[in-house]
Amino acid sequence: MEQPSPELRPSAGHYLFTFGIVVLLWILLAGSLRLGEVIAALIVGVIVTALAVPRLSIMAGVRLSPSAPISLGKYLVTFFRALILANLDVARRVLSPSLPIRPAVVEVRTGLKSSLGKLLLANSITLTPGTLSIDVQGDRLLVHWIDCAPGSDMDSATRAIAESFERHISGFLK
Repeated sequence: MEQPSPELRPSAGHYLFTFGIVVLLWILLAGSLRLGEVIAALIVGVIVTALAVPRLSIMAGVRLSPSAPISLGKYLVTFFRALILANLDVARRVLSPSLPIRPAVVEVRTGLKSSLGKLLLANSITLTPGTLSIDVQGDRLLVHWIDCAPGSDMDSATRAIAESFERHISGFLK
């Protein structure tokens, strides 16, 4: 198996983060803080983290910082706001056939470096009605856009489609 580059290798903090998430999920699902449940959570956390070692390179994309949860919260607010506005826009276009639809495939540039960051950005775009991520190629995403303004270039497409998502994603993912 090919070894990931040093910047894509998970640190000890990423292993602890994974272990902590597994333990937290176990305790939440058990719904109890009894000693037996906590011990079981710790044992399962160690086993799952050990079994996940070959696949934890994706965790290297997670920023472990005190501000990461705040950025995640801001991203979620931004995503749900964009989701509501895009749904209303598409519904308006469906109900008013006279509104223009100018579909196009555009390129959007991203500054995100990790696979996990690019994956979340592409999925955020796809989950927002009116846009669909087609492909990720290096630092660019190909996106089908339902209403591409005439004369749109890569910079204007990036601002309109991805900039607000990426600004917040970059706070908790690389």
